[in-house]
Amino acid sequence: METVLEMTIEPLMNALKAMSPEVLSVMLDTLPIEFSVVDADDNVLFWNQHGTRIFKRGPGVIGRNVRMCHPKGSLDKVEKVVKYLKSGKGDHVAFWIDLPDGETTRKILIRYFAMRDSEGKYLGTLEASLNLTPLQKITGESRLADFE
Repeated sequence: METVLEMTIEPLMNALKAMSPEVLSVMLDTLPIEFSVVDADDNVLFWNQHGTRIFKRGPGVIGRNVRMCHPKGSLDKVEKVVKYLKSGKGDHVAFWIDLPDGETTRKILIRYFAMRDSEGKYLGTLEASLNLTPLQKITGESRLADFE
């Protein structure tokens, strides 16, 4: 029988506290996905990949309502996603768009995840975006030993 190790918040918090701000910042920016964190009151707390984001944001966005970070044409959709996640009817929503980029178009996957505590209380939303275009070109295999 396989044993599943359960990680509580305390060891995770201790590990984060042990990291220097530089290591934590670089780690978050190195993740191969861009993300934004929004609190339970719909205010932006944080985002990564500041210089290379698909959807650019300036430092003035911190603390601002998430609705102020989206184009007016998509506000009704943002409102629908936030309401759905807060309600507990679901814990994630995914969609993808074709985003013009000069002469080409990028396929962008956008996912929203409800963040909940151990009791199920809604804490906020994690929005994650990924440029799928390079991944769509993958064929065959590339194994770890083949990286050189």
